[in-house]
Amino acid sequence: MSKKVSPMAGHIEALSKISQAITSDLYLEDILRLIVAVVAQVMNSKICSIMLLDEKKEYLVIRATQSISEDYNKKHPLKVGEGIAGKVVAKNMPISVYNVTQEREYKYKDIAKKEGLASLLCVPLSVKNKAIGVINVYTTAPHKFSKNEVNVLTAVASQAALVIENTELMVKTKIIQEELESRKIIERAKGILMQEKKICEDEAYRLIQKYSMDKRKSMRHVAEAIIMTKEMRG
Repeated sequence: MSKKVSPMAGHIEALSKISQAITSDLYLEDILRLIVAVVAQVMNSKICSIMLLDEKKEYLVIRATQSISEDYNKKHPLKVGEGIAGKVVAKNMPISVYNVTQEREYKYKDIAKKEGLASLLCVPLSVKNKAIGVINVYTTAPHKFSKNEVNVLTAVASQAALVIENTELMVKTKIIQEELESRKIIERAKGILMQEKKICEDEAYRLIQKYSMDKRKSMRHVAEAIIMTKEMRG
């Protein structure tokens, strides 16, 4: 690295900015972009990226980077255990590479040469001792990462993983809550149809389903209309 940053100062600055994201109203993609921007600045890195596991937890996919390199941003996903990042996820421990262009397991040597990348520090994003992704930090000159630098990025990664996990949990919780609310509304509408049309539960459900398809509206929307009509009638 060409510029030395106090590990403690970098640690505090990065954690402070990322901590603010926990209580913010930002979407996950915005939070990830904030994290890579902060880490790149603190670690004096040319390219910083976050790769997260897909839903099936088979591949690592780039989700955020401050890099303007199209080649880097479009690089193909890695399987768990494949390449440096895949190995970091599999072992759930940091790995540093002094020169990626000479590292046998590094998968993007052509991109590294084109972008002038030299050293890499890859740290896992861990939640409950399981890696959900990695943070990659690249330098433009060969650099041996110090223990302090690894500790700083590990601390930032821990905080970042917490933000990611909390944000995704909030989204899942919201979806579940909306689904439960929709079921309650549909159940209430079924009851109204059963009473008014003297039909069974299955017939009432199929009727709502048919209205939904005919009108190209969600079943919840149809159910709400049935309830509103009933309430207007008194």
